[in-house]
Amino acid sequence: MPTIHYILKDGSTRSVEARNGASLMETAVHNNVRGIDAECGGSCACATCHVYVNDEFLSRLAPPDDMEDEMLDATASERMPNSRLSCQITVSDALDGLTVRVPETQV
Repeated sequence: MPTIHYILKDGSTRSVEARNGASLMETAVHNNVRGIDAECGGSCACATCHVYVNDEFLSRLAPPDDMEDEMLDATASERMPNSRLSCQITVSDALDGLTVRVPETQV
């Protein structure tokens, strides 16, 4: 199982084992990762699962589709070049060791 590292608002890191095929958002919610609100449940409709992806992993991800790109413009925290919605990232072995940072606010 891949391990995903979530850097929380307070700077601490929460590392969790993720199931292949699950989204980063589902993994965070199932492991009580603070700061991933996921109000829409993963339907790419609220942007409350916004994360900043560690640059070394960006090339391993498919680029955001039009819907995600539009939602990223509506995030509460600043959109950065490495901003992604965690509901749109599917866990795979290629993402073992992925580090994402939870933004200061989601709402």
